[in-house]
Amino acid sequence: CLDSKKELHEFGSKWRTDDCFDCYCTKDGIDCCTAFVRPVGYDEEKCVNIFNKETCTYKTVEKDDHSKECPVHEWVG
Repeated sequence: CLDSKKELHEFGSKWRTDDCFDCYCTKDGIDCCTAFVRPVGYDEEKCVNIFNKETCTYKTVEKDDHSKECPVHEWVG
């Protein structure tokens, strides 16, 4: 399989992209899906999501104080 960066992958191989997608190479081609879930059930007026590309995770924190996490009641991915 040839990915978007022109890198060759063997059939049956798995890898994670720089933008946090998990990909798998089959004889039919490349299948990719997100390697993260996104918070949706939180106070959007008070809080903001911060994405960490190194860990492929979101943290939901107060807009005025990023040291304070906000409760999240629902995630999608």
